[in-house]
Amino acid sequence: MKLIIQIPCYNEEETLELAYNDLPRHIDGIDEIEYLIINDGSKDNTVQKARELGFHHVVSFKQNKGLAKGFMAGIDACLHLGADIIVNTDADNQYCGADIEKIVRPILEEKADIVIGERPIDNTEHFSWKKKKFQHLGSWVVRAASGTDIPDAPSGFRAYSRDAALRLNVVNEYTYTLETIIQAGHNKVAMTSVPIRTNAETRPSRLFSSMWRYMKRSATVITRSFVMYRPLKFFSIIGLILLLFGAALGIRFLVYMFMGDGDGHIQSLILTAILIMMGFQTITIGLLGDTIAANRKIIEDVQYRVRKMDCAGGSDNSEKNNDEEHK
Repeated sequence: MKLIIQIPCYNEEETLELAYNDLPRHIDGIDEIEYLIINDGSKDNTVQKARELGFHHVVSFKQNKGLAKGFMAGIDACLHLGADIIVNTDADNQYCGADIEKIVRPILEEKADIVIGERPIDNTEHFSWKKKKFQHLGSWVVRAASGTDIPDAPSGFRAYSRDAALRLNVVNEYTYTLETIIQAGHNKVAMTSVPIRTNAETRPSRLFSSMWRYMKRSATVITRSFVMYRPLKFFSIIGLILLLFGAALGIRFLVYMFMGDGDGHIQSLILTAILIMMGFQTITIGLLGDTIAANRKIIEDVQYRVRKMDCAGGSDNSEKNNDEEHK
């Protein structure tokens, strides 16, 4: 049983040693533990520092491509290196390395394929009141969109079985955390969460440079993912709302007409027709989207089989330099 712990890095020279020293050297049930960094176009000496510390593998981008692409590049490398379990953690030492054993345990016991660390958000001192509330709100929205019960959706402290990693797809360029939960929920992947601890803040979060910007981009990711995997439900809800408004206005017009005052409300009749047509068109879009989603499912199954064959047996490469997009 081989575990690879991957750490996305962007200018992490100052904090990487803290994270590395906190990583476990032995876990019961694991035969090999290896460490990998994804150098996302760092301008400092992150790569040199990683080599000095003893990281086994380095995936490098020549320019910054963002957290989502870095995460998927690491997953792809770990699969080719023969990982049976992949753990993703942060280079700023936000998460306690000792809890890696806790998040891989459900996979070792074959109880889950994805395990997400649940942070003590309400007890985290460097989280503002506003940030705590938005974290809870965002997690609730993801639970509703994915049909899962994951309490801390934005958490980047995660463990994936090899099979779950082979099925991963991330199409947005911002963050993998939200989309992968919605995808896993849609695909009925066995997923759970475990409580974890966090360390003191070593640097400000780069995803939270602006709370409103983070909310806007996260909302876009959630909406896009939901539309991608459940288009019929999404467009049917919108279509039914339009139909109901149209029907309500139509009934209102009929009431006035029977009262002998219909001539003054022709605009309501016009708006009724427009809303009803828009409602039916929106539902039709949902039906088309559902057909596309079915085709996507077939493509994902094919991709899973191709990946499985491509990654069979792992690889002996200890370093992987890549300036191409990983898909």
